Amino acid sequence: LDRCTGILTTCTVAIALTGTIVLQHGPGEGRRVTSLLPDRHLCVVQASQVVETVPEAVQRLANSATRPLTFISGPSATADIEMTRIRGVHGPRQLYVILMNS
Repeated sequence: LDRCTGILTTCTVAIALTGTIVLQHGPGEGRRVTSLLPDRHLCVVQASQVVETVPEAVQRLANSATRPLTFISGPSATADIEMTRIRGVHGPRQLYVILMNS
């Protein structure tokens, strides 16, 4: 898995305001680890899965709140003790979303 350069998934919900995709790791979304290790993540989102705000997403997720969730809004970033900024420490360095209207 550490040699995998990318992953293709679907999502449970997408949030327009923050540019976030939410995975519950059901069918089409893969195991949680597969969304956190590869450098590239391509996510196919249906237009019907897009909500405007985080509270709307939380409301949509309420019926399945016991499942693990992963929120991805782009690469994570951190800095070491010398304040050198590093991107993509946890999760993909590049996130691509294909929006489908079908």
